[in-house]
Amino acid sequence: MLIPVKWLNDYVDVKNIDIKELEDRLIMTGSNTETVTKITEKIEKIVVGKIKSIDKHPDADKLLIMQADVGEEENIQIVTGAKNCSVNDFVPVVRAGGKIADGTKIKKGKLRGEVSLGMFCSFEELGYDVKVIPKEYNDGIYILNGEYTPGEDIKTAIKELDDNIIEFEITPNRADCLSLIGMARETAATFERELVYPKIEINKEILDVNDFISVSIEDEKKCNRYVARVVKNVKIEPSPDWLKVKLMNAGMRPTNNIVDITNYVMLEYGQPIHAFDIDTLKDKKIVVRDAKIDESITTLDGKERTLDKEMLVIADGEKAVAIAGIMGGENTEISNSTKNILIEVAHFEKSNIRETSRKLGLRSEASSRFEKGISSKYCNTVVDRVCQLIEELSCGEIVKGSVDINPIKSNSVKIDARVKRINDLIGINLSAEEMLKIFEKLEFVAKINGDTIEVEIPQFRLDIESEIDLVEEIARMYGYDNIPLTLPKGSEWGAKTNGQNIEDIAKDILVAQGMNEITTYSFVSPKSLDLIRIQSESILRNQVTIINPLGEEYSVMRTSLVPNLLDIISRNYNRKVNDLRAFEIGNLFFTRVNDKNELPIEKKSMVIGTYGENEDFYTIKGMTEVLLNNLGIKNFDFVVEKNHPTYHPGRCANIIWGNHILGTIGEVHPEVLDNFNVDCKVYLAEIDFNIIMQITRLDVIYKPIPKYPSTSRDIALIVKDEVTNAQIIKIINENAGKLLEAVKLFDVYKGKQIEEGYKSMAYSLTFRSSEKTLVDEEVNVIYNKILDKLKEFGANLR
Repeated sequence: MLIPVKWLNDYVDVKNIDIKELEDRLIMTGSNTETVTKITEKIEKIVVGKIKSIDKHPDADKLLIMQADVGEEENIQIVTGAKNCSVNDFVPVVRAGGKIADGTKIKKGKLRGEVSLGMFCSFEELGYDVKVIPKEYNDGIYILNGEYTPGEDIKTAIKELDDNIIEFEITPNRADCLSLIGMARETAATFERELVYPKIEINKEILDVNDFISVSIEDEKKCNRYVARVVKNVKIEPSPDWLKVKLMNAGMRPTNNIVDITNYVMLEYGQPIHAFDIDTLKDKKIVVRDAKIDESITTLDGKERTLDKEMLVIADGEKAVAIAGIMGGENTEISNSTKNILIEVAHFEKSNIRETSRKLGLRSEASSRFEKGISSKYCNTVVDRVCQLIEELSCGEIVKGSVDINPIKSNSVKIDARVKRINDLIGINLSAEEMLKIFEKLEFVAKINGDTIEVEIPQFRLDIESEIDLVEEIARMYGYDNIPLTLPKGSEWGAKTNGQNIEDIAKDILVAQGMNEITTYSFVSPKSLDLIRIQSESILRNQVTIINPLGEEYSVMRTSLVPNLLDIISRNYNRKVNDLRAFEIGNLFFTRVNDKNELPIEKKSMVIGTYGENEDFYTIKGMTEVLLNNLGIKNFDFVVEKNHPTYHPGRCANIIWGNHILGTIGEVHPEVLDNFNVDCKVYLAEIDFNIIMQITRLDVIYKPIPKYPSTSRDIALIVKDEVTNAQIIKIINENAGKLLEAVKLFDVYKGKQIEEGYKSMAYSLTFRSSEKTLVDEEVNVIYNKILDKLKEFGANLR
């Protein structure tokens, strides 16, 4: 929220407060600021000039020679390309030696042979951003509206130009501060000064409003108040300079006097206002209703928008003329031909405004305020203020009375605040009387009742709901910088859980293998599972749907980490990153099949991915083995999986531990890679980290160095091609007993001596006893037992 300080001064006297002190004190009472700027700070020697004559340049068709009165005995000559000015116009003139906003110094010079002693200024040259400059001045100089004294400093002539502008960071709960009066109220309370509200008086009214318009509300849940007034014989013209500059300083583009007045009062009170050309309303009716299915409206930005039945519209007797609380329709827009207007000030339900704005992808100054919550109490005050300014600027005749549907009866919220409780929570020692004074500064009605203060909450403070909110009010108005510093006290030290420690260790193991940790959003697109070829009946399809998503791409909670990792891999691959190793540990979310109203099931998962010239299936397998072994997980196997839709058939395996599937490793299916626009092989491992945390064994048992020597046996086996190393080692381990110390595959051979469809696998077996030196007879018994079991399996000695 941009707050021009001179505009703020209209409601609370801050003239003698240094801008730095003003900013610092407001920060310490809870009004955080972003920046303080002074738009025209760098301009020098810019004065009001009056154009006395305009002649064509003799040697340049696009240039004009103008004589301007700048308060001196003689007029000065300026050569310019500006086409939007006329004789007797007042314009800003920077004299030779002066500076414009970007720091450029203007010098006396010649343009195509003609002397130029200065330059006429546009709004940009005064320091304003093009987005707030009135459209008629986008490509021309600034024509002052009214009578001025030639030679007067432009900052004196239009005092609003010389202003400090504070940008406040308004939190969503403080919608009351999205207004000049709201911030004036905070300033008055902070500096203990009087808050002066605008004095609203309308001197002359004609006819009766009921002769011009009727209003009805069909959906009172979405609109619980609608106030309308009528103005006749309006004169649409540019706003006076003070109004234009105030709006521009507050970040709004001036349009015309009527629209500018509604925007001015919206910024003043924080209440959105809309004006309709009443002569375009069919049957002179206003109907607040739900939109019809597929009803469309062309909004003020020129775009046609299709509505649904959950959206609220303002309609006349025939059609929708505005999207309630968001934007008006093009068909009732205020134009230069408008003669009679209806001024709307209403109260709309915030969640409906927020949802409609999100669906349409349309946000406005009005919707940003309505969606945070606005009190409905001040609708009459605001509409009267608009009428007052229209009368003051002589741009219309005010029709007597207003149409007020559902006038609000005061239902004050009352909360008891315990003095001791407040002091204990903040760590201060204020008396009840001192707290009462703070509440009254904030315009709360309060009285002391023993050790309690009874507080009546004003209707503009919709954020105050309980005692703890009042504690915050006392703390911030006392001053955060005045609260004494204390160290937190406690008898116990915090520590990580066992699961968190295991997660940290797992991350260290993977990083040690050259992995990079990634973190991705839990919100994903419903189409993400299609990209990895998940079947419709898969449990991964039990996705949690988000009620109020940011968009289609973030509308469900993830049930797999794989799409997110593949998206990261795709982004790196297509940016010419030649190789990548990455992993993520994160939560998955599943709906409960029996009761979808219950909270979803959360499950922790891990995904590891790699691609590159030297990466293959055994790279990912080796990384997984290192991870599991270092977590103390033993006796796991890799079993071929041929039907996993995400992985290449035959190049995928499940990780088996006892009766549990710990996860899956494999080469990603080519169709999946095509979906992610990746042309190289990618290898992934998905691991159920919930099981990992349960079976991890981090205790280390040390054994003494063996006293007795080992003995070894080699064995070469002829087996079918489909037999795996894991199957052979499993048989050996199951039948070797305690004396087998190690088994290692040292050779695999296929050649002329080996029958087609078979291979030779050679192993080295190491035996050792911790109690004695083994003799051949003892080792042979074990060796023969292993050999017998291998023969039963179908293996033969080579």
